[in-house]
Amino acid sequence: MGRDPAGAGSVLLSNALDRYLAQYHFRHPVNATFIGMHVLDDRLPDWSPAGLAADADEMRRIRTALGDTKGSTVAQMRTRPVLLDGELARANLDVRLAEYDSGFFHARNPALWTGEAIFAVVSLMIRDFVPAAKRLPAIEARLRGIKQFLAALPLTVKTVPQPWIARAVRECVAADGLFDRGLREWLDQHAIAEYAAAGVLHAATAAREAFAAVATWLADLPAQSTASCAVGEAMFTLLLARGHFCDDAPQSLLARALDELTLEQSTLDLMIAEHGGTWNDVQGAMAADHPTVEDYYTTFQRRWDDCRRIATEHDAVTWESWPIRYVPIPAWAQEFAPSLYWLFYRSPAPFDPYTTYEYVVTPIDATLPPDVAESRLRAWNHSAITLNHVVHHGAVGHHVQNWHARHRSASRIGQIAATDCASRIAMFLGGSMAEGWACYATQLMEELGMCTPLEKLSEQHTRVRMLARAIVDIRLHLGLCTFAEAVQYYQDVVGMPMDVATAETTKNSMFPCTAIMYWLGTSTILALRERVKSAQGEAFSMRAFHDALLSRGAIPVRLAATLMTEHDA
Repeated sequence: MGRDPAGAGSVLLSNALDRYLAQYHFRHPVNATFIGMHVLDDRLPDWSPAGLAADADEMRRIRTALGDTKGSTVAQMRTRPVLLDGELARANLDVRLAEYDSGFFHARNPALWTGEAIFAVVSLMIRDFVPAAKRLPAIEARLRGIKQFLAALPLTVKTVPQPWIARAVRECVAADGLFDRGLREWLDQHAIAEYAAAGVLHAATAAREAFAAVATWLADLPAQSTASCAVGEAMFTLLLARGHFCDDAPQSLLARALDELTLEQSTLDLMIAEHGGTWNDVQGAMAADHPTVEDYYTTFQRRWDDCRRIATEHDAVTWESWPIRYVPIPAWAQEFAPSLYWLFYRSPAPFDPYTTYEYVVTPIDATLPPDVAESRLRAWNHSAITLNHVVHHGAVGHHVQNWHARHRSASRIGQIAATDCASRIAMFLGGSMAEGWACYATQLMEELGMCTPLEKLSEQHTRVRMLARAIVDIRLHLGLCTFAEAVQYYQDVVGMPMDVATAETTKNSMFPCTAIMYWLGTSTILALRERVKSAQGEAFSMRAFHDALLSRGAIPVRLAATLMTEHDA
């Protein structure tokens, strides 16, 4: 295929890729909405046993049509995006088929179902890709479709770990309020007339009844032991190899992460000692270092401007104008967002029109009681705002990476893979670039002098937490620790409160080989930078390096590193 001088092989592969993407969007209509492909906005996926079997059969046929991985050299993939996309499509199909065959995901996790049903509708409410009135038919259709969609859940899912039940029930309760009070407020906000809203509200009643039925079914379901949260070494290894393009054995990664954790923890301990007191004292100082009510929203924009100015002064990366505005979570969603996978920063849809992105944050204003405002401000302190909501997400991290994926990537898959969807990103293989870059970018801005002493302490603690999450990810899914032991590990090593540690472990258990991608991606980028810098010497350009990396789109970082450094014999 890769050596076909007439290009016939590339034509066949391009046709197979068209089939692959069409099948992907057809079987993932909610993902398609988040991506900006709106022809399926009135549909939900078919996760019934028959629907999943049909999906798997289609994927196997497309996998055969895409051929094997041996015909294309690194040099050819570097210059012919169709060959790169062929390899990415094969890898993503391998992951999707393995997920089905494992019985670990759609066949065991009711929270995947509740999240899909809720955000099938929310995806049409949170973005103004067309006026609200034009979105009403699709909203009504999806609300009506929730009953049939969720009716397949008891036919597909049989046994569920207890933490997953708790999350799904919590989402059912949130859905009841969201599709009642929240939906009515959304309709009022968009000035939808009562006669025009009648069909939507009637459909919402049926949807709420469907969620209530699921909550009742879950409450009566015999729960499995939390020991059943492990996906197993074989599946974890496959996710590493085909999702992250990492051929390292999980045990070797675990040993490396443990060694790095010792070093990063030692550095953190020294920084805490220099600050004075304990980690609890540091946390108290961070919480106390917060904006006032009056300058809360302007603090985000000021630090965003600082980030862009510093990155520009150091010629760190191409950062075109892609405006962003920090605003409160919409009033109609504020009550329900904490119980859902409601992201403050949700990646802009690659194929939707773009004006100004609205980054939603917890509302804080003078109408709040003083004690409530102070509590929120302590959580949304300067360190949290700068490191998480500006650098990592809204500025040089995810937002800049998303711009490069959308505007500079020649890979069709790289453009869409890291799009935030109902419960996770569109394609598993986009994670190590998206999260690896965002974590690396935060370290980069510390290198460039942006961070205050408290922010540096917070960032060092984040490195410890990132390694701890990778360690738990491996240990939990290889059966080297129990769910309870993982919760305790987070409390002991990272200092998480028990409820936070439980929520983190629940997320780790539901999505194997996901927590590791933050560390895997970041460490790969750091090693790649040193390798390229050593090879180029004085000719090394930070901006050229970062642009070359980001121009690949959201593809596995290790594959991007190969494309940037390896040459054919």
